[in-house]
Amino acid sequence: MKLSNIAKYAAVLTVAVLIHSHASAQAVSTTTTTTSAGTISDFSGDSIVIRTESAPEPIRYTYTKQTTYVDEAGTPVSMELVKSGLPVTVYYIKDGDRMVANKVIVRKRTTTTVPAADTVIEKKTTTTTTEEK
Repeated sequence: MKLSNIAKYAAVLTVAVLIHSHASAQAVSTTTTTTSAGTISDFSGDSIVIRTESAPEPIRYTYTKQTTYVDEAGTPVSMELVKSGLPVTVYYIKDGDRMVANKVIVRKRTTTTVPAADTVIEKKTTTTTTEEK
């Protein structure tokens, strides 16, 4: 082989290695967000406990400083307004054995029971994270 051909092959190999290393530096992770609706039975410490008609036992969610609290219109509400007895919808993700609330929608208290209030909807979102090596 001539020296110029070796240089061409080396350049092509270098480009291929760079493309491969850039592609392998990108990571794709999937997060599943689930919603659950019910009535608050306890709200203290770092957890919110919800009772639903469909679950025999209360369901415990943890919340963090990043958890947001909004009304049905999406307007932020103060965490101090969230109390036992209020109907809510909790958006949460599973983190190991914990269910971590990332959004709580506080609904108006009603005197009639709406059967559809205890529906559970699963939504899947995909987040692509690019990390440089």
